[in-house]
Amino acid sequence: MKKSILKPNQGVLLISEPFLADSYFKRSVVLLSEHDKSGTLGFILNKPTDVNINDAVEDFPDFKSPLYFGGPVETDTLFYIHTIGPKLQGAKEIVNGIYWGGNYDQLKLMIDTGQVQSNMIRFYAGYSGWDPKQLDNELKEKSWVVSECNQRFTFYDDPKCLWSQVLRSMGQEYALLANYPEDPALN
Repeated sequence: MKKSILKPNQGVLLISEPFLADSYFKRSVVLLSEHDKSGTLGFILNKPTDVNINDAVEDFPDFKSPLYFGGPVETDTLFYIHTIGPKLQGAKEIVNGIYWGGNYDQLKLMIDTGQVQSNMIRFYAGYSGWDPKQLDNELKEKSWVVSECNQRFTFYDDPKCLWSQVLRSMGQEYALLANYPEDPALN
């Protein structure tokens, strides 16, 4: 396989190789929210749970939105990625038009008053993290492909198809990977 041109950086996507067997990251698409000399932090975009945000978080306004599994680190902590932007105090821009975090109490008020719709935000239990150089080693082992991010992929309507859609968007070589069966022995 040809090596990705993009390098890990804030605002890019990591797409797991089809051969990656890790139970957390198998066929995952991870949005990198931070990447610097102290390490890397991101959220798995395509692992929704069967739990609604209201079932997972006490004292939360009525809001129809699934809770996603963001990664195996701090799974008892709530994170959110959104398009609300600077209207939400403390929100950090990851990449053009996509933000992370912000004032939690203000967010609840904005949801309660109808200023936030479910297509503007995703909630995550936990995050994915790498120590310095750990991600570089995983890239050398060809566990990941790096791709550009956009709002369409970040808030994709059918997260179960996201992995293959991102690969297809990267061109013919990667589109072939998108069709690789999860278990080749069953072919």
